[in-house]
Amino acid sequence: MVAMEIEFKFCIPPGRLKAVETALRRGTVERTRLQARYFDTADQRLAADGMVLRLRKEGRRWVQTVKATGDNALHRLEHNVDLGTTGLAPQIDPQRHQGTPVGERLAKLLADGTQLVERQSTDIVRLTRDVRVTGPGGAVVEMALDVGKVVAHAGTPEQRESPVCELELELKRGDVQGLVSLARRWSQQHGLWFSTVSKAERGARLLAAQETVEAVKAEPPRFADQHPDGLAIRQAVVASCLAQMLPNASEIAAGSTDEEQIHQLRIGIRRLRTALRELAPLDPASGLAEAAEWEPPLVDAFRALGALRDREQVVKLAQPRLREAGAPDFDPLAADDAAAADAPSPSDIVRAPAFQNVLVSLIGFTAAKPAEPAPETAAEGDPPSAPVGANDARRLLRKRLRRLHKQVLRDGERFESLDTESQHRVRKRLKRLRYLAEFVAPLFDEKEEGGAAGRYLKALRPAQDALGEFNDEAVALALYREATARDARAWFAVGWFTTRHAAGAKACRKALAKIEDAARFWKKRG
Repeated sequence: MVAMEIEFKFCIPPGRLKAVETALRRGTVERTRLQARYFDTADQRLAADGMVLRLRKEGRRWVQTVKATGDNALHRLEHNVDLGTTGLAPQIDPQRHQGTPVGERLAKLLADGTQLVERQSTDIVRLTRDVRVTGPGGAVVEMALDVGKVVAHAGTPEQRESPVCELELELKRGDVQGLVSLARRWSQQHGLWFSTVSKAERGARLLAAQETVEAVKAEPPRFADQHPDGLAIRQAVVASCLAQMLPNASEIAAGSTDEEQIHQLRIGIRRLRTALRELAPLDPASGLAEAAEWEPPLVDAFRALGALRDREQVVKLAQPRLREAGAPDFDPLAADDAAAADAPSPSDIVRAPAFQNVLVSLIGFTAAKPAEPAPETAAEGDPPSAPVGANDARRLLRKRLRRLHKQVLRDGERFESLDTESQHRVRKRLKRLRYLAEFVAPLFDEKEEGGAAGRYLKALRPAQDALGEFNDEAVALALYREATARDARAWFAVGWFTTRHAAGAKACRKALAKIEDAARFWKKRG
């Protein structure tokens, strides 16, 4: 059976498992024991390509399955082969998936004849229930509560285990918005958080004894064609933001305090906020309303994570320079221990119901289908809420880029005379210009780093660096000034950063002025 899975997966806090199971049992549930064996090559090439190959005993039947990542956070390619009720476990055979898209992808990875080995196994008790969602977004959703363990087979008598406690919601038929509605309701009611970590990946981490994974960085959006309409552009850009945010948020919600994951999640949130603001006119029917609804929880999470990270990062950067300048040994954060103890942890911030609600809503937005094709150009008499066609979308994008570019240049000319808050806004506006340019570059420039868009983005970097350093020093100055009330040694840093302020502002003005020479890649040619 060939299928395109559309599903959400949530981790369940241990204290909420009983309540989730009780709620699930309010309908007719089916209990199944699932014992699965996962296979990969010795060099784990399937995992590296986002694929999973398994044999699973479902009750008394054996099923061989191959899965692969799809085109967004909700979609998974899948092919299942029912092998019947054989007593012994059958042999794994990749040829069973021949003739399917995911099977062909698997065959390419194994074309050199490399042997498969069992890497891990799972032993899960699953409770399933079908839920009918009524209303405009009507759907039938299979809810599956999985409780059990993942076992890694490391080739030694020692086996590593990891507990599993998850709720999966898979769309069986109907509108994806029905799935989103149900996912929002259950995640809010039970404090669940969205997870991107599969059982196969859990096993791979156990095998490698890997506690922390690398933070996921931003990637350019992928457009289905070169001439998408306004809604398709918004969906592709939001999907690219989520591709950075969701894995990092998933790790942090599970308890990671990795600084780079927190940093990359904040970058993802900032990129997403730029997309919501700058691309809203491409979809007048809902863009502005959605941006207004989603913005507050994103801002709250961004600021809360920043409060945990920024002060420590600034001090790490400032202390060596201050010591080199002869400053007395002094930690401006030492007296903040009590305040730090009261602050929410990174996982608390990411697990917050409002933030999780926005993530679920955004995932649903990227998977939504347009009600009807957008017109190529707006005709006379069309309502102002009509979706924007491909040509009008490009025109609006040119206008947004041109406006931001001019504002940055205008602010740069008077940067030294601006107050602190206005200078900070210049930095944020420059970031918006950079992110918007990155988002839409594939629509105007088919080349990558070496193309016109790449050259434009490269021209922005000196100003980004100058404003970034200037902002760090402004934050450090405020931090040390605050610390003078507790320790007089902080005055050295206050004086040192104050004397550097004027030179830093001048450097920012000069760097911003150079953006004038950057060729605008979005300009019409010919």
